[in-house]
Amino acid sequence: MTPPTQTAVHPVDEVPPPSQLAAFGLQHVLAMYAGAVAVPLIVGGAMKLSPADLAYLITADLLVCGIATLIQCIGFWRFGIRLPIVQGCTFAAVSPMVLIGTTGGGLPAIYGAVIAAGLAMMLLAPVFGKLLRFFPPLVTGTVILIIGLSLLPVAGNWAGGGAGAKDFGEPKNIGLAAFVLVVVLGVQRFAPAALSRIAVLIGIVVGVVVAIPAGFTDFGGAGDADWVGISTPFHFGAPTFHAAAVISMLVVALVTMTETTGDFIAVGELTDRPVEPGALADGLRADGLSTVLGGVFNTFPYTAFAQNVGLVGMTRVRSRWVVATAGGILVLLGLLPKLGAVVAAIPAPVLGGAGLVMFGTVAAGGLRTLTKVDFTGNHNLTVVAVSVAVGMLPVGVPGIYAKFPDWFQTVMDSGISAGCLTALVLNLLFNHLPQKGTSAAAEPVGLPGSRSEDTVQQFGEERV
Repeated sequence: MTPPTQTAVHPVDEVPPPSQLAAFGLQHVLAMYAGAVAVPLIVGGAMKLSPADLAYLITADLLVCGIATLIQCIGFWRFGIRLPIVQGCTFAAVSPMVLIGTTGGGLPAIYGAVIAAGLAMMLLAPVFGKLLRFFPPLVTGTVILIIGLSLLPVAGNWAGGGAGAKDFGEPKNIGLAAFVLVVVLGVQRFAPAALSRIAVLIGIVVGVVVAIPAGFTDFGGAGDADWVGISTPFHFGAPTFHAAAVISMLVVALVTMTETTGDFIAVGELTDRPVEPGALADGLRADGLSTVLGGVFNTFPYTAFAQNVGLVGMTRVRSRWVVATAGGILVLLGLLPKLGAVVAAIPAPVLGGAGLVMFGTVAAGGLRTLTKVDFTGNHNLTVVAVSVAVGMLPVGVPGIYAKFPDWFQTVMDSGISAGCLTALVLNLLFNHLPQKGTSAAAEPVGLPGSRSEDTVQQFGEERV
């Protein structure tokens, strides 16, 4: 009697040994930590909150970051895309939240708008799921490329010492970032395979070891932090619901869902588990639930973090349980402020050196996806060119839309959402609408840049 055949486990569902889970998970936390705490720092600083309230916002944020990541990676019922996705506060909400908090209503009005936006995201998730057919490789590759390019200035600011730092651009900062970059590349090239997968973690650890005696940072602040801190619901008061605040946050929700869709598709490409409409809806529904939890537990809207998309592509570690472990570490950091203070003391140039590799990897992943697209005898090159140009405009020229209405700024000040919307519209214009002198019935089955064309090409290659 032959034994039953065992179904191979997809790399996304593999569970590495505990030691690897811890190392890979910590690597993801270090890659996203600076971005995770930036939103509460910016919003709290603009509202002139006390240091104690700022610390509370940060620990609350880390706690919900961890919970949101666990929901996304592990999933339950129709919540969670079950891919290696790290969740964090979206930067698209910063400007509206600062406006809401400083002109009327304060934090309770912010949290009321956040809760309303989260509920709307859960209701709209199935609608977005049905839009997946409008994301062929032409659009997804362009969006992934824009995501990576949009993140590179973040790494550049870190390498310079952090935006607004007094010593920004000092040669010592650039030198430390370059040193970390060299360490990461050296580990990737010459170390055994087991170590090359944690090249970013090794680079950050070595960078911190070098940075401490060189006077870049000290961990004295960790001694002043509390050991235990628990975020309680509605710490800053019961939420209030103002129409203008809710409407502005609903615009943010649409932008966030567009950006998150691009991130989900990017991770699906990197992990060889293409995102289906149902899975996309489940992931966006989890985003909405996490955003509601954010409003309840004194933090902000949540989205997939593109920083970690690059780390998945760079390390080729595709297990969602690795990122779930990162979620567990974030929960601990949210409950143990002293640990959070230790991680927060990592110098910005150290993160910059690692970020250059990770974010560049995201952009390169977009280029790889675009190699599946036919650019001969069609307008696909125009779609990519204009989409990248529109996406990079607010990145290269910050404030270019400052004279426009707030809702327009919310959409277009994000290079990712601006580029994504442009790619979607141009792909529809050039590849889906009937051309002059033709009818829809006469169009070919495989439209340029569409998934059907990609399937036809692949079938032809297999026949050959």
